[in-house]
Amino acid sequence: MSVIVPNAVFTFLSKLEKNNNRDWFNEHKTEFKAIEKEVKAFYNSVFENLNKHDDIDKVKLFRIYRDVRFSKNKLPYKTHFGGSFHRTKPRLRGGYYLHMQPNNESFIATGFWEPAPADLLRIRKEFEMDDSEIRDILADKKFNKVWGNTFVGDEVKTAPKGFSKDHKAIDLIKKKQYIFTKKFTDKEVQSDQFINEIDAAFKAVRPYFNYMSDVLTTDLNGVSLVD
Repeated sequence: MSVIVPNAVFTFLSKLEKNNNRDWFNEHKTEFKAIEKEVKAFYNSVFENLNKHDDIDKVKLFRIYRDVRFSKNKLPYKTHFGGSFHRTKPRLRGGYYLHMQPNNESFIATGFWEPAPADLLRIRKEFEMDDSEIRDILADKKFNKVWGNTFVGDEVKTAPKGFSKDHKAIDLIKKKQYIFTKKFTDKEVQSDQFINEIDAAFKAVRPYFNYMSDVLTTDLNGVSLVD
């Protein structure tokens, strides 16, 4: 039996977007808890599928409550559900993310959101030394049919400290994040095929994760850093 995102999920989030205040939310807390339970079940199903072909140690569904302490936006609640799936370290690197939001704002993402400074430097050094393997991955037709052929995310304006702005791989080296994203319409999210499409897309990113895991678990001489 297919696992489906209930219509009620987007219905509730649309109402919340129009009534983003504590009084309304508290009045509809029981409805929210029922929706949240359904959403958790869907994320757990994604987690189970991932573990059939990857090694995921945990799934984390993020809280609906916004941290407004340092934000100009003081609205108390998120108007989406988001959750991440973490590959088992230290041998495996990278992670998956699922974002569900009405008005065709849903997407999945994969890669490296905030690499630790040491990991970021190691990735950049690898690309500086040899960018052929990552470019082969990005150019693969099966891969870029799903994920495209370029990273999304933040980057420095010219070149990171210690790297030449004229290096042939500077387009890769100047990235601060190494992410891929894939968007979905509301109709696609509520389809009985959505969970299968998520899993197929996450499977397709595997060559990239295999490569990056190898990079991040070895030094520049290829010597393993993990047992």
